[in-house]
Amino acid sequence: MARIRSFFLQRCVLEVDVPLLSRFATTEPAIESFRCTYRGPGSAAGMPLFLQSSPEFFMKRLLAAGSGSIYQLAHVFRNGESGTRHNPEFMLLEWYRTGFDHWALMDEMDALLATVLEGFLDYRPARRISYRQWFLDETGLDPWNDDARAFRSFYENRLGPAPAGMGDDAIDPWLDLLLTHWLEPKLDAGALFVHGYPPSQAALARVANGDVAVAERFELFLNGIELANGFHELDDVEEQRRRFVNDNRVREQSGLETVPYDVHLLAALAHGLPESAGVALGFDRLVMLAAGLQDVAAAMPFSFARV
Repeated sequence: MARIRSFFLQRCVLEVDVPLLSRFATTEPAIESFRCTYRGPGSAAGMPLFLQSSPEFFMKRLLAAGSGSIYQLAHVFRNGESGTRHNPEFMLLEWYRTGFDHWALMDEMDALLATVLEGFLDYRPARRISYRQWFLDETGLDPWNDDARAFRSFYENRLGPAPAGMGDDAIDPWLDLLLTHWLEPKLDAGALFVHGYPPSQAALARVANGDVAVAERFELFLNGIELANGFHELDDVEEQRRRFVNDNRVREQSGLETVPYDVHLLAALAHGLPESAGVALGFDRLVMLAAGLQDVAAAMPFSFARV
């Protein structure tokens, strides 16, 4: 943590501290927020609140208010996530660089990790591959042109029967399944940036149009473990509103409860978000990798089993 703070201090990136509680939750269908209730003055009936799954929305509001480049080491919460790589409460290193795109942020991530991991791991600049090329190389299938049935066939021919509930009407669940069960297990030691995701997986990233439309998003894998997720940040308020609404539609269709989306973030985007790129890095996973541990719980003073 001291090395991280020193790195950003030298680069004039401001450390901030944003709330853990919000009136709004993440709409991302794959993430379930913890809910709680405030009972106090001005809320006799109780005010529903959510523990934040990321400091992202608050930090973007600071960017829109003119903070400049910022970072935070923050505890975050995700309900239902527990295992060798997950804990319901964990720490994120999240930072935003004004004037950066996702390519520049990847360069800075390489510099940060080389500094932080010195003496623990021999970190070399990450190899880079597009999401499309990664799938083509490892499966022969094209996420932009092949349909869900082709990915089902690949999965079942190599890994056996598909999990219950996997249909053929949407491709993204198959992409996610093959990424975690086929592509990730084949990763070698070392660092890899995967960039240029399908637009349907843009989350809060911009989408660039070229030969095919791609989300300006990247993920970093280190020694086969997903470590970070970054975006060239979306600054279009109406597109962000559309994504929030669509997320809730997907949640409803999946039998999940819809959640209130962050109208304050939309107001900040309307005010104006500076050109920026941001990334969230799993700090506990970083400690786990640096110490050569096999379970993220061993990298935490108090894991979920001990709270």
